Amino acid sequence: MTDIATRATRRVASPGGRRRLNGGGPRAGTIFAFVIPFFLPFVLFYLVPVGYALWQSVRVVRRTGGQYGTSYTTFGGFEQYTKVFQNDEFWSSVGRIGLFGIVQVPVMLFVALVIALLLDTPLLRLKSVLRITAFMPYAVPGVIAAIMWSYLYSPQLSPVVDLLNGIGLHPDFLGPGAVLWSAANISTWLWTGYNMLIMFSALQSIPQELYEAAKLDGASNWTIAWQIKVPIIAPSIILTTVFSIIGTLQLYAEPAVLRQISSNISSTFTPNMLAYAVASGNNYQQAAAISVVIAVITFVLSFGFMRLTSKRAGL
Repeated sequence: MTDIATRATRRVASPGGRRRLNGGGPRAGTIFAFVIPFFLPFVLFYLVPVGYALWQSVRVVRRTGGQYGTSYTTFGGFEQYTKVFQNDEFWSSVGRIGLFGIVQVPVMLFVALVIALLLDTPLLRLKSVLRITAFMPYAVPGVIAAIMWSYLYSPQLSPVVDLLNGIGLHPDFLGPGAVLWSAANISTWLWTGYNMLIMFSALQSIPQELYEAAKLDGASNWTIAWQIKVPIIAPSIILTTVFSIIGTLQLYAEPAVLRQISSNISSTFTPNMLAYAVASGNNYQQAAAISVVIAVITFVLSFGFMRLTSKRAGL
């Protein structure tokens, strides 16, 4: 936190010790009654599928009597994972999605932060209109949003392409060099409002007295925004970044829909699309191994980012 924020916090801080919370805790039966409605679906629909995927990932299909012999499934150790790491298409999809995340995530979160700061400033009018407009795309299902944008990207159907062609520009939103960023644009349009809402909620929890104290110290609205508000809501920014990293590695709907109108998106365009394509070929064990590797990469990147940024932010 900056010096201005520190002085303002001291100005509004009240002396006194913390109150001691007394009283006995709830009974174990009461706690269990509240936990069980969450715990059962969590086990049945999360832990059991994860465990089954792990089990499938260490299985292999063997045949007796040659290519047309009887097949059977047996334990194969890390054989499926070895095939994943030797698969060039897997690494190409990971590199592609890595480039996607490096560009799309910072742009999306910066736009979300700017909108949240605008909504929190007392100088802006028609805040409700801006808030609804920014959040509305999140209410649209991802597949429907991809279909809508496919219409705007299509050279034969899009009024946007016709308008740009009329002024001398000839965009190819579905070309080999642009189709990845067309998918990134859809994701940004969809998720900016969601991230904005998290940041805006964090801004609403900041005491107004802190801003008044900062103004007494001579801080401008710009200084308050970037040197007080942004550092205070750093945990929310970190949280939205972690969510965005997880979502990036799970990217599927947008490129899968665009693949219907563009030959520049293959069935292995993203890691999730690769896993689905492999599973569609009845190689469920290999698809499970790919899914487990994706999950591990997601965990390492999101947890590593959270630890790194939390230490730097002093959280």
